This record gives sequence, C-alpha cells and structure tokens, in this order.
Amino acid sequence: MSLLPELRYPTVPELVSAARALAAHRPDLCSLEQVGLSRAGRPLHLLSVGHARRSVLVVAGAHANEPTGGSTLLALAHRVLEDWGLRADTSWHFLLCADPDGASLHVTPAPRSLLDYHLGFFRPAGAEQPEWSPAVLPPDRLPPETRALTGVIDALRPYLQVTLHGTDLGGSWVQLTRDVPGLAEPFAKSAAELRIPVETGASDAAGWPASGPGVRVMPEPGSDPAYPSLPDDARHSTWYHVHRYGGLTAVVEVPMWASDLVDDPAPHPAPGVAIRRLAHRLLRDAREVGLVLNDALPRLAGADGPLLRAAMWVQSLMPGLASDWVHIPPADTTRAYVGSVDAFGRRLPLRTAAMLRRVLREAGDPGAPRLERLVASWSEEFAQRFRARWVPLEHQVEHQCRTVLATARHARDRAS
Repeated sequence: MSLLPELRYPTVPELVSAARALAAHRPDLCSLEQVGLSRAGRPLHLLSVGHARRSVLVVAGAHANEPTGGSTLLALAHRVLEDWGLRADTSWHFLLCADPDGASLHVTPAPRSLLDYHLGFFRPAGAEQPEWSPAVLPPDRLPPETRALTGVIDALRPYLQVTLHGTDLGGSWVQLTRDVPGLAEPFAKSAAELRIPVETGASDAAGWPASGPGVRVMPEPGSDPAYPSLPDDARHSTWYHVHRYGGLTAVVEVPMWASDLVDDPAPHPAPGVAIRRLAHRLLRDAREVGLVLNDALPRLAGADGPLLRAAMWVQSLMPGLASDWVHIPPADTTRAYVGSVDAFGRRLPLRTAAMLRRVLREAGDPGAPRLERLVASWSEEFAQRFRARWVPLEHQVEHQCRTVLATARHARDRAS
C-alpha cells in the first residue's frame, strides 16, 4: 500500500504542453486547437493526428478523480504518429481533458496510498460532469464543457468514441453503447499479461448484457435501470450522442489499485443476504458523515463551492441506493458482483467525507478532525478488505492503449 508509483499523472497544463510540442514537431500530421471554454474560462483542447475522413475520438478527463486517461491519451497519440497503419485510413482526435475545472481540484497526481488519493479527492456533482449532465439537466442548461464535447462529435462524426475512465480500487472493464464482437479476447489477454483483474461483475453495469468477461453492452433506451434511484442514466449521457452518426462509444475502465476480489465469477452462496448487509453498512456510514455535515452547515452559511456541492450530492444518493439494493433482487449472483457492490458501498461515504473534510479544513471548522479520522480509517479498511495492490502507471496506460486500439480495429470491422 505504500509503494510510490514509478511515474505520476500529468496535470492539464502539462498535457497541453506535450500536445503543443507534438503538433509543433509534426505540423504535417498534427494540429492542436481550442474547442471551447470551461465554466471558469479554462480552454478545452483537441489534438488531431492524421487527415483521413473516417475518425476516432478519444476523450480523457471526464471525471477529475480518474487521472490515467491523460497519460494514455498522450501514449496513443505517439503510437498513431509512429504507426502509419493506424492513421492510413483513420484520423485520431484527442480531447485532452473534458473537465479542466474539475482536474484543477483533484490534487493527488502521485498517490502513495488510498489515503493520499482521498485527501486530495474531488469529483463534481452529476449536473457538473460533462458526460453525465445531459442525464440530469435540460438541454438549455448544459454546461459549456458538455456543449464543447458534443460539438466535437458533431464536427467529426466518429465511428468510435472512446472515453478513458478508471476506478480507485478494483479491476478493469469496458462498457459499450453497441456490441463490438471480438473485443473481449484481446481485452482479457491484455489484462492477464499486465496482472490487472477483469471486473466481471461491475456494479456500474449491473444487469447489462455481457459480450464477454468484463465487456458489457449498455441496454437499449426504454429498459429499466438497475438502480432506479440514481439519476445519472448512461443512456442519456454524451456517450449516445455519437449514435446519431452511426457510431458507438466505448468506456475503458482501469484501476489504480487492483483487487482480485472483483474477478471471481463463482456463485456467491448468499448474495441477497450479503447485499442487504452492505446496504445497512452504507446507511450507517452515510449517517455518520451526515451528522458532521448537518452540524457544520449552519456555520457554512452562504458557502456554495464545488467541493461542498459535490459532497452534498453524493450524500443525497446513498439512502436511495441502499433502498435499491435491499428491495431489488441482485442483478448478478457472483462473488465478483457482491465484491463490486461492497467496493461501491465503501467508496461513496468515503468520497463524501473526503470532500467535506477539505471544505471544513479550509473554513477552520471544528468538524474537520472527525472527518480526518473517518477518511483515514475508511481508506485503510478499504485497502485491507480488498487486498489492494498498486498497478504500475505504465501498466494502467498500456492496458488502456491496447484496449482502445483493439476496440478501434474491431469496431471498424463492424462498421465496414
């Protein structure tokens, strides 16, 4: 747990600087353009490699707390430049960071432990996330980052959009808006070679059809969501915007810390009992954070920063999610699925406590020390329960790169 990553995650300015250098080095093949501004006025940049009409769009930084994508994006851009075959009939376009405002608030570029990661944690409320905002906001209230992303999709009409995501602790999996036959095999081979577990029962994809181990296909619009209480239905996200041009989206998830507990396809002996126990723990942990929050709110009168909004948003989700778990039969009955739900149930109150801790520390509020203790103990319990092991950054990046390239190849065959 104390292993220092060999490399660190680049900041957004560093990503832009690297992309600018690449474009200056090969102006015949590369261009870097500004495609929008964030709410705080930070530029959104698109790096393009190649000139073919058919295109792939790769998006990094949609979630501020999932930093691997920036490193992967740069590695992919270099590979496309070096390999003529990859750009012979396809141009590649890289949105360097979909949420630069969020990235400026998540401040752990080289976490040594889950505690380090959470001490600098930030992930905005759903309405402020560029890919998810269409699921919770009307079209006339979408943030500028979302409009920039959909504008890029409208201009490029890619046959494939890949959005680079990650998880703090768990395994790797892929979510597809349309099936990509043949992807599961190279995905699993890459994960095995790099000792990254495949998350075969990801709770994010509960009830979705499986194209292969760790590869899930999102259900068609109109079907019931696995967790009705959660407002962020993937089918209303920007992932489906590319469908109007005949394309599809792949979401490639990779862990920072790995756990083999999410890679066990064996049947769980009592999944219903286990899920109910996890729901009760989620409610207990949510109440513990809620006591601190409710006590501090009168002293935070007038405060409305992104950290507080995000903490209150996650806090509001937990009771409904626990109710879903208790009242809806498990969508999967494997040990992997129960392990994924266990991780999800630990993750939410820990994130709320972590972001609220930052708010209270900045305000000098007396509730901060209690949250310090919660974040420290919950981080340690999370790591111990899942026997967390650091995935070297170069392995995180290599696995995402391989999966993106395999998806592009098989999706192209599907579209031909």
